[in-house]
Amino acid sequence: MSRAVDRAELVEANAEFYAAFEAGDLDRMSAVWADGPYASGVTCVHPGWTRLRGRDEVLRSWALIMANTEYIQFVLTDVEADVYGEHAVVTCKENILTAEQGAGNGFLAGGSMIATNLFVRVDGGWRLLVHHGSPIMNDPEER
Repeated sequence: MSRAVDRAELVEANAEFYAAFEAGDLDRMSAVWADGPYASGVTCVHPGWTRLRGRDEVLRSWALIMANTEYIQFVLTDVEADVYGEHAVVTCKENILTAEQGAGNGFLAGGSMIATNLFVRVDGGWRLLVHHGSPIMNDPEER
């Protein structure tokens, strides 16, 4: 497989993670994350949360978040993807728009996070092993 194809498939797998969250679709979210021998190593750090470890614990957190998120949209920028054999890393800036239940005035919140997503190749496709999202406290672009 060519390096360009590998990277394109990785970027697509990363985009599917965000699409599953936007859709509030736990089945899609579950399909994104690694399982089988990787299940115990699945790790997620949501912004402001402690580390979650293990596929079941991570998916429970997504179920909770999605059940309490009426609307969320991500515009990813500064996407960098690097493949290292059977592992790969994607870093990106998550530009986020959200709305609360019953809000008649449109979008209530927006913000940016920085994310690091570690993928592992499973059966020829990329599956998410680690997601770490952090708020951007001091954006160098705003200086």
